[in-house]
Amino acid sequence: MALSASDLPAVYALLANSMSGDERVRKPAEAALGEFESRPGFCSCLMEVITAKDLASQVDVRLMASVYFKNSVNRYWRTRRDTPGISADEKAHLRQKLLSHLREENYQIAVMLAVLISKIARFDYPKEWPDLFSILGQQLQSADTLTSHRIFMIIFRTLKELSTKRLTSDQKNFAEISSRFFDYCWHLWQSDVKTILSGFSALSQTSEQQNDELYLTCERWLLCLKIIRQLIISGFPSDSKSMQEVRPVKEVSPVFLTVIQSLLPYYSSFQKGYPKFWDFIRRVCTKLMKVLISIQGRHPYSFGDKCVLPPVMEFCLNIIIDPKANVMSFEEFIIQCMIMVKSLLECKEYKQSLTGRVVDENGVSPEQMKKNISAVIGSLLLSLLPSDRIVLLCNVLIRRYFVLTAGDLEEWYQNPESFHHEQDMVQWTEKLRPCAEALYIVLFENNSQLLGPVVVSILQEAMNGCPTSTMEVTPGLLLKDAAYGAAAYVYYELSNYLSFKDWFNGALSLELSNDHPNMRIIHRKVALILGHWVSEIKDDTKRPVYCALIKLLQHKDLAVRLAACRSLCSHIEDANFLQSEFTDLVAICFNLCFNLVEDVQEFDSKVQVLNLISVLLAYVNDMVPFSSKLIEFFQKVWEESSGESLLQIQILIGLRNFVIALGYQSPICYNMLLPILEKGIDINSPDELNLLEDSMLLWEAAISHAPSMVPQLLSYFPCLVEIMERSFDHLQVAVNIIEGYIILGGLEFLRTHASSIAKLLDLIVGNVNDRGLLSTLPVIDVLIQCFPVEVPPLINSTLQKLIIMCLSGGDDRDPSKTAVKSSAAVIIARILVMNTSYFAQLTSEPSLFLSLQNTGVKVKDSVLLCLVDTWLDKVDNVGSIQKKTLGLALSIILTLRMPQVLDKLDQILSVCTSVIMGGNDEANEEESGSDTTGSSGGQFEAIPSKELRRRQIKFSDPVNQLSLESSVRENLQACANIHGESFNSAISRMHPAAFAQLKQALKMQ
Repeated sequence: MALSASDLPAVYALLANSMSGDERVRKPAEAALGEFESRPGFCSCLMEVITAKDLASQVDVRLMASVYFKNSVNRYWRTRRDTPGISADEKAHLRQKLLSHLREENYQIAVMLAVLISKIARFDYPKEWPDLFSILGQQLQSADTLTSHRIFMIIFRTLKELSTKRLTSDQKNFAEISSRFFDYCWHLWQSDVKTILSGFSALSQTSEQQNDELYLTCERWLLCLKIIRQLIISGFPSDSKSMQEVRPVKEVSPVFLTVIQSLLPYYSSFQKGYPKFWDFIRRVCTKLMKVLISIQGRHPYSFGDKCVLPPVMEFCLNIIIDPKANVMSFEEFIIQCMIMVKSLLECKEYKQSLTGRVVDENGVSPEQMKKNISAVIGSLLLSLLPSDRIVLLCNVLIRRYFVLTAGDLEEWYQNPESFHHEQDMVQWTEKLRPCAEALYIVLFENNSQLLGPVVVSILQEAMNGCPTSTMEVTPGLLLKDAAYGAAAYVYYELSNYLSFKDWFNGALSLELSNDHPNMRIIHRKVALILGHWVSEIKDDTKRPVYCALIKLLQHKDLAVRLAACRSLCSHIEDANFLQSEFTDLVAICFNLCFNLVEDVQEFDSKVQVLNLISVLLAYVNDMVPFSSKLIEFFQKVWEESSGESLLQIQILIGLRNFVIALGYQSPICYNMLLPILEKGIDINSPDELNLLEDSMLLWEAAISHAPSMVPQLLSYFPCLVEIMERSFDHLQVAVNIIEGYIILGGLEFLRTHASSIAKLLDLIVGNVNDRGLLSTLPVIDVLIQCFPVEVPPLINSTLQKLIIMCLSGGDDRDPSKTAVKSSAAVIIARILVMNTSYFAQLTSEPSLFLSLQNTGVKVKDSVLLCLVDTWLDKVDNVGSIQKKTLGLALSIILTLRMPQVLDKLDQILSVCTSVIMGGNDEANEEESGSDTTGSSGGQFEAIPSKELRRRQIKFSDPVNQLSLESSVRENLQACANIHGESFNSAISRMHPAAFAQLKQALKMQ
């Protein structure tokens, strides 16, 4: 039943009660409002509460009403089948009511209303709400400052919402809005600039504090700026694709730059006297530069115009190289200037393309146009950055922005661990030094031949000015730290100008001999250098580098130790890691890692150390000597990691590497491992979503490397059914685990979990894609191979699905379907070879015929003969062992008392002859190409016990033991006895060459 005006008091009372601190009052009110949400008229009642003049002072109730209104719009505005939703008449009323209440004085409610209008516009504009922007535009003409601020808030939110719609028609609508609104917004913005600058000028000459109207104008102006940005960015296709000039870019960009230059002088002068306006200047100058960066990224060619790019680039370079006193402390703005310069230097549209020219009969091709524009802009950039200015910029970045400040050193002293992560993991666009480093890297990459000698010169100067025996934190030491950083970041290009071996032996290794506490600054940078330069370190220097990192891992300062930890990890993971040079360091490395985990407090630090331990585990030959300490370590860190799923993931990765490294010795860690594994594979665990993937990989490793099945591992198998019932996200790992249980558990596993196996395979086959089937079918083949009598009846339903796959068409042009059909055909053929009596039962079951009929598969004569056709058709799509399986199955077909067999005699004998003559040259192909560790890895690991058993099973495969030659010879004789003269007639129709090959294959005289 619809709500009406008479229900307003009740709705108001419920809204008021829903904010009560008394749960007995609040809960019933929330429940009642929840029931009202889907009823017609509810949103209209809320709108009345929001706009009622007599409730203007009831801000909390009105704000709560706006929240419920927004939720109702999200849930019920769009028509849904399960609820009546909001009627067209009520929607029209609400749209009209919202646009009549633009002058909302409370800022929070105004924001909620703007969000509401934007949400509704996403659904209704332009079809049901075509006049939205025209009404807003009309209201702006006569609006006061507050009303215009609210309207701009609505326009901004709505444009932001509409800009995310990607359909061509939606983008066309947005372009129309841009063309209609841009000029008005731009003129108002320029007008407000004059008002604001005039107001600021007056403020600088007076101490008056009441400036609410001016501040509201400032906020409106900032909103208008955001709208202009949205119109330019989303209202025009990128000019790098359209090759059309975007006029507003050339119009607004120079003005933006001028306004920045006009506002910056007030940054320092307003800081104490007018903090509100100082904060506004801080925000708007940063925002203006961000808008310029966005425009350049979206419309690089229009931005590359000579009236835009040169003044912007010149201004930014001057701010970076020679900032005035009033800008020195304005780090946020300097960062944006660096980002702008970096964007211009690495913009791919400004670089000369190496592609060939495509000639267009009607004129210049788009590619040639791009080349021409790139050449012009490229020459502009060259004129703005001549060689001497590039060198100057490089020097400034290193000598000024790379140097640690007093604040940095104090932060390091107070908390070395936090300092490390602040420097190591901070987003480069958020802090001045990382931003300067990012700009430096791009500058160096673009000018490596020019700057290589320059950086080496700065490095040499810094090392000469600060000998390794220095103990005080001097400007020279801080410059050396900066120069070391500069050399670390561009290691690849700098290696042409600097010999790492000479540098390490002549300076870096000597730095470590000075143990004074102040030398932590240099020691940390040495650790970073050793990590960055890993690919450039030659074999004859690796051992001293490994030893140096081990020494740094023993440092008293946590920031140094964590830097060494990360660099050591890079070395061990390096493709050219010399394991032989590290073997005697493994024990001390483990102990140092254990100590470091004890000493650090932060989550990120523990993850970093665990990562090194995991990497060590994957690259060490003999893990047994360290096993007891590692078991104790993993047990402890797991207990301490409760609730930290990201840390637990790292522990699971480490445990997996530990199990792989232990190999046959892995049971020694089961007391610690299995409880952790059991928790990780429990889908009812609170952390299931985060831990399941890595827990399954650990499970796979445990099964693959177990020397024998233990009761705990055996009892976990039903968990796999529960996991697969939820999703097939981890199918490949699950298949590897199933195979591990088959191979490791043997008959005990089959007897214990027969129903789970049947359920699991039936769940997978028929419900996963071809890729999933290609992973699963080999496991079914192994299962039947190991238990040819017990398994086929157990998985009857799955086998019926495989027969349907064999007899279905549609694989002619799809290689994956052909592969699935071929693999399924081999499995069915194996059953005929290894359990002939069951095969006859399987192919004659009424349920199979019903399933074939339901899936639309037509069967001529019999299922058996259709399978024969599939075997003959797919024999060329399988490997040698599978070919032999099909050959044995086809030879058995010769013994059937069916006259249709003679119609296929020529094909059957040709296939069998081909398989016999081909021999078993590829008999080992599956072994050589098999996945010896499933999803596991490790450079020096031994062959898992699962793989050895798999090889034994393949070696003992009855298909390998049977002689196809003897089988064909005997069954061909049986066929002759059964069919008599008809057989002779069929044989006589064989091609003489084919018959001669048959006789040769069967060694018949």
